[in-house]
Amino acid sequence: MRAIKFLPLLATLLAAATDSLSSTAIAREPGVIAVGEARDQIKQTPIEKRPYRPLHIYGNAVRRRQSRGGSSAQR
Repeated sequence: MRAIKFLPLLATLLAAATDSLSSTAIAREPGVIAVGEARDQIKQTPIEKRPYRPLHIYGNAVRRRQSRGGSSAQR
C-alpha cells in the first residue's frame, strides 16, 4: 500500500528527468496552459512547429519524434 502512494511521485520525477535531458534542442513555452492570444497563435501553428509545453504529452512526443528523424509510419 505504501509503494502505491509513491508511484505517482516516481513517475513525475522520471518524466521530468527525461524531458530535461531531451529538451535541449526543443524550444520551451513557460506555461502549461496558454490563454488569450498565445492560445490562438499556438492553435494556428502546426503541431510539429509548436514549442515544448510541460504536460502536453502527445504534442511533445510528436515533436520529439520529428526532431530525432523518425516518423509514425516507420514504427
